[in-house]
Amino acid sequence: MGLAIDHVGVESKDILANLLQHYVYDMSEFFPIDVGDDGRFRYDMTPHWESGDPVYLARVDGALAGFAIVSSAERWIGEIGVNDVKEFFVLRRHRRSGVGDAMARALWERQRGRWLVRVLEANPPAAAFWKRMVDRYTGGRFAEQRIVTPDGRTRVFYRFDNLT
Repeated sequence: MGLAIDHVGVESKDILANLLQHYVYDMSEFFPIDVGDDGRFRYDMTPHWESGDPVYLARVDGALAGFAIVSSAERWIGEIGVNDVKEFFVLRRHRRSGVGDAMARALWERQRGRWLVRVLEANPPAAAFWKRMVDRYTGGRFAEQRIVTPDGRTRVFYRFDNLT
């Protein structure tokens, strides 16, 4: 598998907008998200572009395979300087092929520091993926916490650092 994970900027906004359609569609299984009158899902990337959040595109043999967005975890844990895996998406064709594993590792290696990974407990495939990935990456050195967030949903928070 020829996997490339590239940091991109606003020049990739159209590609991200198209991929986000698939991501938001998948997430509409868990959240009350409706399409607009034009039949499209919306995801506003403006705050990410304006704050300089790192955005990554993954390609397998040149074909788009997914994306990831890293942001601050301050909203979730009240701490400055902790990275949050804000959004993470692998196209169905590339799931269970190692693309997601490589994307997660690339994020963590490119941005050494303290990390928060949040996953909706009601999304079993994602919950299993993130638990496995964090455990493997950290060698079991992470904190796991179940949180009921203000929207009434249970999320699992995985916290770790990769400073050493």
